[in-house]
Amino acid sequence: MAQKNNFQFSIRKYSPSDENVVKSLFRDGILEHVYPAFFKAMSHPDHVGIALSISMAGYVLGGSSYFQALLFGSAWAGLIYYCCHEIYEGYMTRRLSTDMADIQANYLENPDNGLWVAEADVNGQSKVVGMVAVTGRRGEGEGERFDDCNGGVMAGGSEFAQEAGDGSYGEISHMAVVFPWRRRNLGSQLTRKALDFCKERGYAHLAMDVTSPQTAAVSLCQKFGFVQTAAHSSTHANRWFSKLARINVMRMEKLI
Repeated sequence: MAQKNNFQFSIRKYSPSDENVVKSLFRDGILEHVYPAFFKAMSHPDHVGIALSISMAGYVLGGSSYFQALLFGSAWAGLIYYCCHEIYEGYMTRRLSTDMADIQANYLENPDNGLWVAEADVNGQSKVVGMVAVTGRRGEGEGERFDDCNGGVMAGGSEFAQEAGDGSYGEISHMAVVFPWRRRNLGSQLTRKALDFCKERGYAHLAMDVTSPQTAAVSLCQKFGFVQTAAHSSTHANRWFSKLARINVMRMEKLI
């Protein structure tokens, strides 16, 4: 049953007619993290020092040329941006070729999974303004659960392993809200929908992976009582890209 609130939006199950807008929402939601990741990385003291050193080298090699100093510094900044972009674009491409490639089979025909969209009344027309997807994980051991962490450090994860019983839990695989509809409690409503689904399926807890530039997502998790149980800095991109981008991935989990 659709959920409604005072901001005139409703949350309903995904339908095949939503495919194009959902995939577009997913793409935009992932790629919007590139700039925050870039600025966060460039503000790190190590990158600031390297940028200044490279700019100074350009100034000296260019015969006291401010233009060449700026050019050398910009080249370093460009490299960092490229690394951040490759990490998020690579993740987006991978998901679009796996679970998002056949939403019907992966989310509608699989009872362990679910996908919902938030619909709003915009100028008299219904428009999809948000989405959340949950993937059920069954019979996975502690080591398998964190296989994607590539050597990540776990902290406080034992209570989740004990509560899980048969190892079944839910994982928020996708969540996105279009910009004009943020800060209107929509993210909270989508999270509650995911939690309700996990309760119905008998999952012991709900998990979500967030990257360090996603400060809003981290705040949302903390609001609902999620705790960090793992962290790692490796991604599916080239390991040097991961090192330069300085993006941390945090595993957030909540007992149900």
